[in-house]
Amino acid sequence: MARFYRYKLPPWCRQWLIIIERCVLPIAFFQLVRTLLFPTTFDVFLLGIMIGLYFAFHLEWI
Repeated sequence: MARFYRYKLPPWCRQWLIIIERCVLPIAFFQLVRTLLFPTTFDVFLLGIMIGLYFAFHLEWI
């Protein structure tokens, strides 16, 4: 499997990755509260994607 190196990307793409990385946790927390208050299938699915995205950034898979 080829490793994904973010430093080989163009500067504008790296900047977007940094912005997304910093925004994922607050959005995931908001989604968690929303899912606890109004649980729907879509909210649970979206929360799973947010948590997966957070761990992908945390473990430096992205």
